[in-house]
Order: sequence, then structure tokens, then C-alpha cells
Amino acid sequence: MTAAVLSHSPSSQATLSARHGKDFVNLAEVPWTPWVMEGTHFKLLAINELSGGFSMLLKVDPGVQAPVHGHLGSAEAYLVEGGFYYEEDDPGYAGYYTYERGGSIHQPVSPQGCVMFAVTHGPLAGCNPDGSVSAVVDCRLMLQLAEANAAAGHVVQLVSGR
Repeated sequence: MTAAVLSHSPSSQATLSARHGKDFVNLAEVPWTPWVMEGTHFKLLAINELSGGFSMLLKVDPGVQAPVHGHLGSAEAYLVEGGFYYEEDDPGYAGYYTYERGGSIHQPVSPQGCVMFAVTHGPLAGCNPDGSVSAVVDCRLMLQLAEANAAAGHVVQLVSGR
């Protein structure tokens, strides 16, 4: 096997992807948008129409307990501030990372509140007490909520057929 050398020289034949918009977004300028449950807000970063997933900053007020929900795809979160847990004996705090497997069903609690960077690799499904689905949160709903709050102009969109 031979090694390839990447070059930025003008004579390079590699075509660079076209730039659309800016590469970096100052999230301090993006307003928080109320999320799907009381006491939560988000800043949408990107959506993936192919999977239904999305990435966001999520802010949870102190004392909020999420409703029971399931992940149709996996999800990942990095805690920036505060903390939360699924089981009291295994809490996560600022600087911690968690990976939630697709098919996970749980009910997180955030006694002190938190801010996290979260990526879902598919939609979320809110669950009724009998286990039936009460709501689906996917990339399209997230984009609609952000657009209604004039907070979507910066969102990176991976859309099928484009």
C-alpha cells in the first residue's frame, strides 16, 4: 500500500467543498427556545433528516424530572454545567459524558439543573403511563420550534436528496 500526501498547493487536483454560511456560530447570540417540557430550553445546532436526529445545547432548570421517554436511536451527551441522573447512585456532573443506547427507556432527573451538549441519532418518543407513545420529537419538530423562535438561521441541515 502506498501513502497519499494531502496538499494545499494550487496545483492540487482535489476539489474543496463549497462553503455555505459561516463555519462558526457564537451561541451566546442564539436565543434559548422553550423545549417540549416545562423547565427546559434548547439551542438547535444541526438536524439530520436522514436519521431524524439532531444536536443541541439543552438547558434544564433545577428540580426538573423528564417524562418517561425512549430513544429510537442512540444519544450522546456531555454535561457542561450542573448534573442529572437516571439512578441516584450513578449521577453525572459537569465534565461527564453519557451514551444512551437506542431503545433505552428512562426518566432523567436534574435536582440542580444542567446544561448539556446532546446529539440524538434518531427521534425521541414520549411515553404514556401504559407504555404507548404520547409524542415523537424528531429533527423536523426541533427545526419548527427553533424557527418559531427566530433561532434557526445558523442550523446545519443534512437533508435527503441534497
